[in-house]
Amino acid sequence: MPTICWFRRDLRLADHPALLAAVEAARAADDDVVALYVLDPALWRSAGAPRLAYLAASLRALDEATGGRLVVRHGPADQVVPAVAREVGATQVHVTAATEPYGRRRDDAVEAALADALPGVPLVRTGCPYAVAPGRLQTGQGGPYKVFTPFRTAWLDHGWREPAPRPRDVPWATAPTDGLPNAPATDVRLPRAGESAARDRWHEFLREDLAGYDVDRNRPDLDVTSWMSVHLKYGEIHPRTMLADLAEAGRGATGDLATSVATYRSELAWREFHADVLWHAPSAAQRSLRPVVPEDAWADGPDADRAFAAWAQGRTGYPLVDAGMRQLLGQGWMHNRVRMVVASFLVKDLHVRWQRGAAHFMEWLVDGDVPQNQLNWQWVAGTGRDAAPYFRVFNPVTQGRKFDPDGAYVRRWVPELRDVPGGGAHEPWKLPGGPPAGYPDRIVDHAHERKVALEDHARRPT
Repeated sequence: MPTICWFRRDLRLADHPALLAAVEAARAADDDVVALYVLDPALWRSAGAPRLAYLAASLRALDEATGGRLVVRHGPADQVVPAVAREVGATQVHVTAATEPYGRRRDDAVEAALADALPGVPLVRTGCPYAVAPGRLQTGQGGPYKVFTPFRTAWLDHGWREPAPRPRDVPWATAPTDGLPNAPATDVRLPRAGESAARDRWHEFLREDLAGYDVDRNRPDLDVTSWMSVHLKYGEIHPRTMLADLAEAGRGATGDLATSVATYRSELAWREFHADVLWHAPSAAQRSLRPVVPEDAWADGPDADRAFAAWAQGRTGYPLVDAGMRQLLGQGWMHNRVRMVVASFLVKDLHVRWQRGAAHFMEWLVDGDVPQNQLNWQWVAGTGRDAAPYFRVFNPVTQGRKFDPDGAYVRRWVPELRDVPGGGAHEPWKLPGGPPAGYPDRIVDHAHERKVALEDHARRPT
C-alpha cells in the first residue's frame, strides 16, 4: 500500500512538507513512496528551450537524489496520476499545493479524476511554494492587498514556519517509468541545476555577497546578485529555508549587513506579493489590471514588428538595453535592474504592449515564472498592483551611467563597443564618427518617445 509523492515545482528533498507527509503515511503502512513526476505535454510545449533544458537537468539531479527511483510519466496529469495510483495500489497521493491558475485547475481535475477512478484515494495537498500561502493575508477590510508595503508588513507580522526536516532513509519504491526527458538543444549557458546546486549557490551568496547587497544589487557590472530566482522557480530550495538563513545571518547584525538582510527579505516579499495578486486576479497573467493609455496608443503593424525584433535581438542602438537583451539570449537570465530598463523601453519608447515582451521573456528566461514575470512587467508598464506610475519612464542612458558607470556590463555583452572606453559606451552616437562599425544607430529618440508616452497617458481612459 505505497503512497505517491507527486513532484512539481518542488524538485528537492529538504524542507518539503508534502514529501514528509508521504513518507509518514508510507511508514505507517510499512510500505514505500513512489516519487512521481508528470511530464505534461501541454506545459512542455509552452516552455522555451532554456527552461526545458534546465528542467531536464534538475530532474536528473532529483533522480540521483532518490537513488534512481524517480518515476517520470508523460501525459495529462488527470490521466497519469490515477493510472499510476492504480498500477502501484497507492492509498494516497501527496502534493505541494499549486497556487498559479493553471496548477489550481489541474489539481482540481486530478482530484476529481481520482475520486471517479479510485474512490478513497485522496489528493493530499500540503504546503506551497511560498513562505506564506497566497490568499492567506487580508486587509483590515477583508480584501486582498493591492499595495506592496502594507502587504510586506502583514507578511512579516504573519511570519512562517521553520523549515521542515529532510526525511531520512526514504523507502523509495520502484515503478515503471518513461525515463528522464532529453534536454532540447540550446546555446544558453545554463547554471548547475538541482537541490545541491541551489544550496551551494545560496551559501556562496550569503558568504560573499550578502553584506553588500543593499548597495550593489542594482549594479549589473558587479555580478553580485544571488541568481536564486532560478532555483526558486523549480523549487530546488524553499523560500522558508532562505528566510531562516537570512534570520541567522542577521542575528545581531548592524550596519550594511543588517540593511542588506532586510533588503533581500523584502525581495522575497515581492515574490510572494506577486503570487498573492495572481491568486486573487488570475486574469493578470494576460490582461492589464488597469488601463494606462488609450488603445490607439499601442504600436501595431510592420513597423511595430521591426521595432520589436530590434529590441529582442539587442539592436536598438541603446547600449544598456542591447546588453540586457543579449544577456537574455546568452544566459537565459537578466539582471533585475536591466529587466526594468528593457521593459520600460519596449512599452514606453517603442509603445509595444507589455504582453508581447512578457511572452518573449518567458520563451528565454530560465527563471521564467508566471506570477513574477507577468506582474513585474505590469509593474513597469504601470498597469498592475502597486505599479510604478506609467509616467515613470526609465532613461536608458541615465540608468546606464548610474548603474554601469564604467560601461563594463555593456562592453561584456555588446562586443561592437568593447573598444569604447569608460562611460562613453552608453552614448556611442556621440563618438567621433558615430557608433562603431556594426553597431546600429538609435531606432528612436528617447526624449521624443518619452513625450509621446506622457501625452498618451494624459488622454488615458478614466
